[in-house]
Amino acid sequence: MIVLGLSGAVSHDPSAALFIDGELIAAAEEERFLREKHAKGRFPYESARFCLRQAGVSAGQVDAVAFPFAPVPLTSPARWHYARRHWYAPDRALLALLHGNRHYRRNMRRLHELMARLGLDAARVVPVEHHLAHASSAYHLSGFQGKTAVLGIDGKGEYATTFFGYGEGGRIHKLKEFYDPDSLGGLYGAITEYLGFEMLDGEFKVMGMAPYGDPERFDLSRLIDFDGRGFRINTELVNVVGLRRYKDQHGKGYFFGPKLLDWLGPKREGDAIDDPYVDYAAAVQALLERVSLGLIDHYLAPILADTGQLCFAGGVALNVKLNQRILARPDVNELFVQPAASDAGTAIGAASYAAHGLGERIRPLRHVYLGPSFDSAACAAACRDHPARPQWRRLADPAAEGAAILAAGQPLAWFQGRMEFGPRALGNRSILGAPNRPGIAERINAQIKYRERWRPFCPSILDRAAAEILQTDHPAPYMTLTFDVAEAWKARIPEVVHEDGTARAQVVSRDTNPRYYALIEELEKHTGAPVVLNTSLNRRGEPMVCSPRDALDMFFGCDLQYLMLEDILVTK
Repeated sequence: MIVLGLSGAVSHDPSAALFIDGELIAAAEEERFLREKHAKGRFPYESARFCLRQAGVSAGQVDAVAFPFAPVPLTSPARWHYARRHWYAPDRALLALLHGNRHYRRNMRRLHELMARLGLDAARVVPVEHHLAHASSAYHLSGFQGKTAVLGIDGKGEYATTFFGYGEGGRIHKLKEFYDPDSLGGLYGAITEYLGFEMLDGEFKVMGMAPYGDPERFDLSRLIDFDGRGFRINTELVNVVGLRRYKDQHGKGYFFGPKLLDWLGPKREGDAIDDPYVDYAAAVQALLERVSLGLIDHYLAPILADTGQLCFAGGVALNVKLNQRILARPDVNELFVQPAASDAGTAIGAASYAAHGLGERIRPLRHVYLGPSFDSAACAAACRDHPARPQWRRLADPAAEGAAILAAGQPLAWFQGRMEFGPRALGNRSILGAPNRPGIAERINAQIKYRERWRPFCPSILDRAAAEILQTDHPAPYMTLTFDVAEAWKARIPEVVHEDGTARAQVVSRDTNPRYYALIEELEKHTGAPVVLNTSLNRRGEPMVCSPRDALDMFFGCDLQYLMLEDILVTK
């Protein structure tokens, strides 16, 4: 059976994913093809075409199209909760009660238009609740056996914002949901805006900023009323809608209100991490952790007592500091965070949920190298056709020559194999550096990525050394967790250790990425460390590169000196 998942219902991060007989064959985000970060307001046309092409199937062979957005009946508590909490905006409250899902009809109309463009008219449409799609993307692909706790936290789907449940025997059971405007993801996103970053993009920056601040200096508990089993957002301050939002001098509206400015002071501007905003970042991170862990205590602790297995998805699941706190719980033995945990991953989740419902056994996720690939011939053609007329040559041993460049203190753009699905570069669309070269991280931030100087970088570590460096043998293939770096290693790989002594690590195995593994092995001969600094191959505000042409465009738009395209080395 062939099931195609298509996301984009919530106006950002559209993507496509294809399952054949329960196995994930291809997945990609639309932004990578359009070169528009988050591809806001788009539907996944190019990514769907890629998935069909990659799998070698025609549109007429697709049995079902799964979509992570479903109708919510009038009897659902979600609609009544939303209406009650939006009493100050009666038009919104009445629309929720009288017309059901916000955006559902529009989404279905756009979905059918997309299916017609793709020739998918014969496929059946399977709507899947947004948070069930998140849950399925984690549970069904985790490979966990037995009763498994399932957690989903994001901004919002149809109405739900937070999901607690469990999986058993392939079925997902709901225990509790919370509804808009009571959203932990929305709270964190609103403070992200207040701190001068873009919601749905800058939350990573707030998380990276937090270790520089003092979480005890400011008490932000006014943002949320939490009693140990439930929570209520203070919508006078955050998650504000309509006329109650703050608007700047240009008329741009934000998801916080003027009362937040009266309380905390003016909105932060610029790239510096300064007082008091760095402490606000630390405080909101601590608040998110406290509430999330308290809710896990109440709703999931009985499930965790059985097997210690927890699956996590939704945009907040990309908060790696929260994930570290969850994994540190004594009742959590193993944590699987779906690597494309944001709304892009709901294409996987909707398709896996639909496929399971149609009788398929979903196979566990083995890797996320699920996007397009380009051989050396295609890379050479891109070099010949590029208007910058690059200097390039073929290499007999790209790993050895790449390692020599890194050991000499130069960053290296590394483009090989199939593009990663999700927000993390995992060695196929990466910028690399030697983790022991002082200043390499600052140089990449300032001269190549053009992003804030305090942003941290991640290590890719060979699997044979990961337990010693990270002090645990917990699986970490996707950069979804941070770990405390062993004292003996902090001075050996300082460029990939964050301010708080942690690292968001990728553990690399030879069987999933043999060429990247070989590169790190070659670098180890120079540095003595089986580690490489790894960040995504893109500049600030741009999606990760997809094609050789994208990589060349980026290369000639920054201060990179070396670009490896499969077996081809491009230099300036």
